[in-house]
Amino acid sequence: MSHDLPAQYCPGERTLADLVLMADGVIAPVFEPPGGYVVLDAGGVTATQLELVDPEGVPVARVEMTGNDGTHVWGPVTLLARPEHGAFRHLHLGPDRLDEQYRGWPTVPVSGPLTSTDLATIRALNGSVVLLVLCDPGDVRTVTTVGLVRATQAAAELLGNAVVVAVTVVSRGDPAADRLFRERVVTAYAPGQVHRVAGKGELPPAIAEVVEFDRPPPHRRGLVLFLTGLSGSGKSTLARALHDRLLEQGRRTVTSLDGDSVRRTLSAGLTFSRRDREVNISRIGWVAAEISRHGGVAICSPIAPFEQTRRQVREMVAEAGGAFFLVHVATSLEECEQRDRKGLYAKARRGEIPDFTGISSPYEEPPDPDVRVDTAGRTIEEAAETVLEALESAGFLERVTPASALRKQV
Repeated sequence: MSHDLPAQYCPGERTLADLVLMADGVIAPVFEPPGGYVVLDAGGVTATQLELVDPEGVPVARVEMTGNDGTHVWGPVTLLARPEHGAFRHLHLGPDRLDEQYRGWPTVPVSGPLTSTDLATIRALNGSVVLLVLCDPGDVRTVTTVGLVRATQAAAELLGNAVVVAVTVVSRGDPAADRLFRERVVTAYAPGQVHRVAGKGELPPAIAEVVEFDRPPPHRRGLVLFLTGLSGSGKSTLARALHDRLLEQGRRTVTSLDGDSVRRTLSAGLTFSRRDREVNISRIGWVAAEISRHGGVAICSPIAPFEQTRRQVREMVAEAGGAFFLVHVATSLEECEQRDRKGLYAKARRGEIPDFTGISSPYEEPPDPDVRVDTAGRTIEEAAETVLEALESAGFLERVTPASALRKQV
């Protein structure tokens, strides 16, 4: 790549949100060095200019890089366009438009679904009101950002004299800093006096319905069942057994992302170098996260030897609103090598397969899996039962007796 041309980079939600705040005059148009308030993670970029694009590939800003430590870059920002992407983009109005359309209207910041008590407080203002939704894509403890906006729209309908406006404010990673930052944003966007609500009490039925749809109970929530372990540990066989058992229950849609199958399709052309193996896991994680986003169950069974990569998949799933359940198939290296159905360990011992996990490349055992199971000396059905019981205990599974078992009882 020529260093005379800007490198293109699609940043995460925090940076895109910060670019909007820059465009709206809330924060200065500059990315700060590490440790600052407004930073840009863009590791691996070496060009002197960096062009930032939104998820649709539209250039939105250019950074004149004055510093680069390999993880962060910093320097002044030239805004090319106000980033516009995602659901409810028509509700993301700038301070000028808010002042023009709703000057003097009382403003209520909304960071969670409004309760009946909150609505009573707002009605006591005796007039029209702006409900300013503070969206943080990383905070899905109660609802997603889309769910929060929809719940606030339901509240506006109940109030009858409220408008909904949204602004994305992504956490800085420090509670004290977040409070100050949110205050700054609210002050900049509010077209009138700011009024607070407590966020306590019961949800009105119309709002509760939105919240339940957005954040269903664990047994109806999207789930990524991620099996990790050495080659030959029994991951794929166990994954198939779990896949079949969940299908037999008839309560969930289930997709299998087996390591070997993915290698032949989604990751065709990748080698077994460490970099390509990490890319393979990232692809599996992305697909699994999307399945969980839509309420499905994805069962993944790659080796996934590195903790950092497993953590990245967990984060992908969390951002999609799904649940991540880690199963460590902890069959010992000795047992796996003794099985060696594919002859891979023998080849690795002879040096014919470089970077082979457990022989010439490390396997980092998960320090805190949701369940640990060893397939040595037990049937796959017994191992599957262990995992199913753990899922049930965690609330991710409603136990249903298979029809075949009922027939046997009769």
